Amino acid sequence: MPSSTAGPYPASLRPASQWAGLSLDRPRVMGILNVTPDSFSDGGGRVGPADAIAAGLAMAADGADVIDVGGESTRPGAGAVPPEVEQARVMPVVQALARAGICVSVDTRNAATMRAALDAGARIINDVSGLAHDPGAAATVAAYGCSIVVMHMRGVPATMNSLATYANVVPEVRDELLARVAAAEAVGIARDNIAIDPGIGFAKQAAQSQAILRDLAVFAGLGYPVLVGVSRKAFIGALSGEPEAARRLGGSIAAAIFAALHGATIFRVHDVRETVQALRVWHALCR
Repeated sequence: MPSSTAGPYPASLRPASQWAGLSLDRPRVMGILNVTPDSFSDGGGRVGPADAIAAGLAMAADGADVIDVGGESTRPGAGAVPPEVEQARVMPVVQALARAGICVSVDTRNAATMRAALDAGARIINDVSGLAHDPGAAATVAAYGCSIVVMHMRGVPATMNSLATYANVVPEVRDELLARVAAAEAVGIARDNIAIDPGIGFAKQAAQSQAILRDLAVFAGLGYPVLVGVSRKAFIGALSGEPEAARRLGGSIAAAIFAALHGATIFRVHDVRETVQALRVWHALCR
């Protein structure tokens, strides 16, 4: 058991001390706020701005450190959404939550949406393409000096499942993710602004997602804060036998605690209150 002075992380997995203005001396929770009609688990539930804003405020009250607002579904098979449609969905929500003093992240691949959201007070860009989708995205993030989540994915949501072919998934994902990080730093994005996400379920079948989680220390050892998004994912359904995504709370919490034990520091989740409670108890018991 780690000592009380060392905290819950083994020395080799100790994360960066802060990111996006958040101290990483404890786990941080990013609440998922999809303002879409077709997201895999909660699509259509908060399409109207008033409902979405209320949901974001409730997540913050439940302990979310960041609210991640998305206007384009990136579930397997999803098609692209025009940036102007995406902005019409997310901008009223971003503006209201930022005015309320909440740390807002925007889940987008589009530079135009990034600029609009950052001008409205968002602090973080969460790009599932690792800044590869839009040629202007990396330069936008560099110019604003904001924080960024660089995620691993192959292809686009409509094609990514067909690209989930690996000889050895962990080192291949690590190397491809590091290439995206290197490209980000090459255009002037500060290393301290970067968190990495191995992209559980994105161009990965269930067994491949499991392999990445089991070897998450490989990613935690790269020197960047590690964000994981395991909430309600298909691999949890495969392991638990639960076909309905909204009924995977227990498996989602188990996977988050496992990820925390292996070096993850930021957790992107649907069920904020329950995950915050679980991580608080885990963290307290490890101190």
